[in-house]
Amino acid sequence: MRLLIVEDEPALAQNLKKILETKGFATDWLSDGEKARNRILMYHKEYDAIILDLGLPNLDGVALTTMLRAEGIKTPIVIVTGRSETKDKVTLLNAGADDYVVKPFSPAELVARIESVLRRPSAAINVVHTVGDITIDTAAHRMTVAGVEVPLTLKEYSLLECFLRRPGEVFTREELCNQVWDFDAMTLSNVLDVHMKNLRKKLQVPGNNTRFETVRGVGYRFVVPAAIH
Repeated sequence: MRLLIVEDEPALAQNLKKILETKGFATDWLSDGEKARNRILMYHKEYDAIILDLGLPNLDGVALTTMLRAEGIKTPIVIVTGRSETKDKVTLLNAGADDYVVKPFSPAELVARIESVLRRPSAAINVVHTVGDITIDTAAHRMTVAGVEVPLTLKEYSLLECFLRRPGEVFTREELCNQVWDFDAMTLSNVLDVHMKNLRKKLQVPGNNTRFETVRGVGYRFVVPAAIH
């Protein structure tokens, strides 16, 4: 899953990125409210959730949240705030935020709140999701293939989750890199190929009929035979 962090304190933003990436999230970071608004309006379908600070340059977090909801953007928003009074929390929720964490907070609390909003009905994927012979548990980051649990690295899991959301559709190489690695990362093509090769091997479980298909010159597709015959 991919998150956008909007935070104007570099040290805190880098710490958040590190914490969330160790939990398997791909993360992008912006420090300006107006730039964040423009990015989200253009690429909101690329993000599963937004982690948003209140005190931002050019456009504060409450105003940004209000504008995004007015534009019809439904991406979950978790506010990071130093305000702990009830009236402030009510203001945040009324503006359209899905949840909030009050500074200082523990990494475990932030991750729990993000996972909580992603499990709500509007989330893009269920907690337990099955496609063909593959089942993933998004809360535990576990995969079973034809009933057999198969261990995955964080990047392998993130790639697989992309494909399970849109079985049968072609993902370009650029799209996969942007979904799983940092938005601005210069991910080498062969890094993606290595991860896809490893995923293919891990799907080779007796009884499994699903597979990854290379679309030459474009990218990859996840094929579920029962769904296309």
